[in-house]
Amino acid sequence: MQTEGRNAVLELLKTDKTIDKIMMEQGAQGSLGRIFAEARQKGVRVQFVKRDVLDKTSETGRHQGVIAFATDYEYSDLDDIIANKGKSGGFVVLCDSIEDVHNLGSILRVCECAGVDGVVIPKAGSAAVNESVVRISAGAAEHVKVAKVSSLNKTIERLKKEGYWVYALEAGEKSIYEADLTGNLALVVGGEDSGVHRLTRELCDGTLSLPLFGKVNSLNASVALGIACYEAVRKREGL
Repeated sequence: MQTEGRNAVLELLKTDKTIDKIMMEQGAQGSLGRIFAEARQKGVRVQFVKRDVLDKTSETGRHQGVIAFATDYEYSDLDDIIANKGKSGGFVVLCDSIEDVHNLGSILRVCECAGVDGVVIPKAGSAAVNESVVRISAGAAEHVKVAKVSSLNKTIERLKKEGYWVYALEAGEKSIYEADLTGNLALVVGGEDSGVHRLTRELCDGTLSLPLFGKVNSLNASVALGIACYEAVRKREGL
């Protein structure tokens, strides 16, 4: 898997993943020099090339002078995420048909920053964790556990049996500011157009919304999740 961009490659170097090589633009300066130093320390081979070689190799068109080649992204098991509970209880995010790589990358960045134990995505009807998602997440995808499951609904049932309270994030329902978000918590964020599917929503313990005061009736999925996650952090940490 290719990882492109300075922040994403730096975060990749912090992980235990096998990096085959790093292609770097000749005349490395600034953060490129830091990447070179980190790579040398880890014994990763660095190949210096001209800009046009990177342009031809890049899959995103935004390589920022560096591309790393590593083993394909390794998904976690749901059991790994459940076992990753913090001191305030479990905290899981489930993505219901998040098809846009930009949204998924932003969601992973939010979840990593908010200390979420892991993210669950369905095998069908969802963006996968690829080099674009890794880049958009600013490397957060290398640090947050992601499980890919065959059925999101069965996963919700499993989490409920494990003692999680599962809430769908939907407009027009109970305000998230009125909810108890402590203990084992799972938040379901819906797709860009459809939101959380009806059957999935009905399996949840309830729905939570963010109050909207403008003329637009919805927020971007990753933005809404970011607000929800940090409201949960505030309550779980007693802030």
